[in-house]
Amino acid sequence: MVTSFDFIASYLRARFGDDERGASLVEYALLVALIAVVCIVAVTFLGTSASSKFDKVGQSIGA
Repeated sequence: MVTSFDFIASYLRARFGDDERGASLVEYALLVALIAVVCIVAVTFLGTSASSKFDKVGQSIGA
């Protein structure tokens, strides 16, 4: 016996189940956001580290 839930579930699967373009778009957007966050953190961390190293080298050359 088919219940109304089974009928609605099978209808929705048939109607929207084959189209995964939206899910792929969301996954790519999340990947791009994660990569952007990692790049920003890396540039922030390495920027201050590199700046202090360049200052140290500049002071040793100038002295």
